[in-house]
Amino acid sequence: QVRLVESGGGSVQSGGTLTLSCVVSGSTSVSSYTMAWFRQYPGKEREGVASIAIDGEIDYEISVKGRFTISRAENKKTLYLQMSSLRPEDTAMYYCAADRRVYIAYHDLEKERYTYWGQGTQVTVTS
Repeated sequence: QVRLVESGGGSVQSGGTLTLSCVVSGSTSVSSYTMAWFRQYPGKEREGVASIAIDGEIDYEISVKGRFTISRAENKKTLYLQMSSLRPEDTAMYYCAADRRVYIAYHDLEKERYTYWGQGTQVTVTS
Protein backbone atom coordinates (compact mmCIF):
# COMPACT_ATOMS: atom_id res chain seq x y z
CA GLN A 1 0.00 0.00 0.00
CA VAL A 2 1.42 3.38 -1.00
CA ARG A 3 1.44 6.07 1.67
CA LEU A 4 2.16 9.76 1.12
CA VAL A 5 3.18 12.06 3.95
CA GLU A 6 3.52 15.81 3.37
CA SER A 7 5.48 18.26 5.47
CA GLY A 8 6.94 21.74 5.22
CA GLY A 9 3.84 23.87 5.43
CA GLY A 10 3.66 26.89 7.68
CA SER A 11 3.10 30.60 7.82
CA VAL A 12 5.20 33.00 5.74
CA GLN A 13 5.01 36.63 4.71
CA SER A 14 4.07 37.66 1.21
CA GLY A 15 7.09 37.37 -1.08
CA GLY A 16 8.60 34.61 1.04
CA THR A 17 9.54 31.04 0.24
CA LEU A 18 8.55 27.58 1.46
CA THR A 19 9.47 24.09 0.34
CA LEU A 20 6.96 21.28 0.74
CA SER A 21 8.04 17.65 0.90
CA CYS A 22 6.09 14.46 0.26
CA VAL A 23 7.68 11.21 1.35
CA VAL A 24 6.46 8.08 -0.44
CA SER A 25 6.44 4.77 1.43
CA GLY A 26 5.33 1.36 0.22
CA SER A 27 6.91 1.89 -3.17
CA THR A 28 10.32 1.12 -4.63
CA SER A 29 10.52 4.19 -6.83
CA VAL A 30 8.93 7.64 -6.97
CA SER A 31 9.71 7.84 -10.68
CA SER A 32 7.36 4.93 -11.35
CA TYR A 33 4.45 7.22 -10.45
CA THR A 34 2.97 10.32 -11.92
CA MET A 35 2.92 12.70 -8.97
CA ALA A 36 1.44 16.08 -8.30
CA TRP A 37 0.74 18.82 -5.81
CA PHE A 38 -2.80 20.07 -5.35
CA ARG A 39 -4.23 22.79 -3.17
CA GLN A 40 -7.64 23.30 -1.72
CA TYR A 41 -9.31 26.49 -0.51
CA PRO A 42 -12.08 26.19 2.08
CA GLY A 43 -15.31 25.13 0.42
CA LYS A 44 -13.64 24.64 -2.96
CA GLU A 45 -12.52 21.67 -5.04
CA ARG A 46 -8.89 20.62 -5.05
CA GLU A 47 -6.99 22.18 -7.90
CA GLY A 48 -3.79 20.99 -9.50
CA VAL A 49 -0.73 23.14 -8.90
CA ALA A 50 2.14 21.16 -10.41
CA SER A 51 2.70 17.66 -11.74
CA ILE A 52 5.60 15.48 -12.82
CA ALA A 53 4.98 12.47 -15.02
CA ILE A 54 6.82 9.16 -15.09
CA ASP A 55 8.84 10.38 -18.09
CA GLY A 56 9.69 13.62 -16.25
CA GLU A 57 7.30 15.89 -18.12
CA ILE A 58 6.25 18.76 -15.84
CA ASP A 59 3.14 20.91 -15.86
CA TYR A 60 2.19 23.94 -13.79
CA GLU A 61 -1.04 25.76 -13.14
CA ILE A 62 -0.69 29.12 -14.81
CA SER A 63 -0.78 31.24 -11.64
CA VAL A 64 2.25 29.46 -10.14
CA LYS A 65 4.37 29.15 -13.29
CA GLY A 66 7.71 30.83 -12.70
CA ARG A 67 7.20 30.87 -8.93
CA PHE A 68 6.84 27.18 -7.99
CA THR A 69 9.15 24.30 -8.91
CA ILE A 70 8.24 20.62 -8.63
CA SER A 71 10.98 18.02 -8.36
CA ARG A 72 11.59 14.51 -7.07
CA ALA A 73 14.52 12.82 -5.35
CA GLU A 74 14.65 9.12 -6.13
CA ASN A 75 17.15 8.29 -3.39
CA LYS A 76 14.93 9.93 -0.77
CA LYS A 77 11.63 8.74 -2.27
CA THR A 78 10.46 12.32 -1.93
CA LEU A 79 8.51 14.79 -4.04
CA TYR A 80 9.17 18.49 -3.48
CA LEU A 81 7.42 21.75 -4.21
CA GLN A 82 9.62 24.82 -3.93
CA MET A 83 7.43 27.88 -3.62
CA SER A 84 8.79 31.39 -3.97
CA SER A 85 7.31 34.87 -4.35
CA LEU A 86 4.40 33.62 -2.30
CA ARG A 87 1.16 35.58 -2.37
CA PRO A 88 -1.76 35.67 0.07
CA GLU A 89 -3.85 33.87 -2.57
CA ASP A 90 -1.49 30.89 -2.29
CA THR A 91 -2.91 30.28 1.19
CA ALA A 92 -4.49 26.82 1.12
CA MET A 93 -4.13 23.23 2.22
CA TYR A 94 -1.61 21.54 -0.05
CA TYR A 95 -1.83 17.84 -0.92
CA CYS A 96 0.51 15.39 -2.57
CA ALA A 97 -0.93 12.83 -5.00
CA ALA A 98 0.39 9.81 -6.90
CA ASP A 99 -0.76 7.27 -9.47
CA ARG A 100 0.97 4.46 -11.40
CA ARG A 101 -1.40 4.37 -14.36
CA VAL A 102 0.08 5.62 -17.60
CA TYR A 103 -2.77 5.65 -20.10
CA ILE A 104 -5.60 7.55 -18.51
CA ALA A 105 -8.07 10.09 -19.83
CA TYR A 106 -7.44 12.78 -17.23
CA HIS A 107 -4.81 15.50 -17.43
CA ASP A 108 -2.03 15.29 -14.87
CA LEU A 109 -3.41 18.36 -13.05
CA GLU A 110 -6.90 16.89 -12.63
CA LYS A 111 -7.65 15.32 -9.26
CA GLU A 112 -9.57 12.42 -10.85
CA ARG A 113 -6.26 11.20 -12.26
CA TYR A 114 -4.91 10.18 -8.86
CA THR A 115 -5.37 7.15 -6.63
CA TYR A 116 -3.15 7.97 -3.67
CA TRP A 117 -3.31 11.11 -1.54
CA GLY A 118 -1.52 12.50 1.47
CA GLN A 119 -3.19 14.11 4.46
CA GLY A 120 -2.23 17.65 3.50
CA THR A 121 -0.11 20.45 4.89
CA GLN A 122 -1.34 24.00 5.49
CA VAL A 123 0.35 26.96 3.83
CA THR A 124 -0.55 30.44 5.04
CA VAL A 125 0.79 33.58 3.38
CA THR A 126 0.28 36.84 5.23
CA SER A 127 0.33 40.26 3.62
